[in-house]
Amino acid sequence: MFNNLKKIREDHELSQRDIAKILKISKSSYNYFETGEHIIPLKHLFNFCNIFHVSMDYVCGLTDINVPNQKCKLDMKVISFRLKKTRLKNQLTQMELAKIINTSQSNISSYENGKTLILTAFIYSFAKHFNISLDYLAGRCNNTNIVKKK
Repeated sequence: MFNNLKKIREDHELSQRDIAKILKISKSSYNYFETGEHIIPLKHLFNFCNIFHVSMDYVCGLTDINVPNQKCKLDMKVISFRLKKTRLKNQLTQMELAKIINTSQSNISSYENGKTLILTAFIYSFAKHFNISLDYLAGRCNNTNIVKKK
């Protein structure tokens, strides 16, 4: 899912230690993200994409085309609003959405109310299921469409 983390790092001629320092995490944590042993938390993914001017859709493998977005701050209100808007547009209850992305209704409620930042795995599943851009969901752009693969 995150094979492009390594590619982007190598393209910038940086070590894992360099990236870890930039993201203010341990080298071992970053290594786990890059090797796929752990899923990178959304706040670190968001920061990584801002720093290297890459799209979340590209980093996560939803597209092989990088369409950089403007730098912005992570805003849970934007994310929660866009998650709920998409769910309602698709006429789903929180329970139905929870089943789709394999979580609980109470988690969906927490995400939509901005009480908890959605986990990367869940927002990825959400984006993939609804064919909607991660960058849009995270407030990094206003275009809902994922740029199609070549």
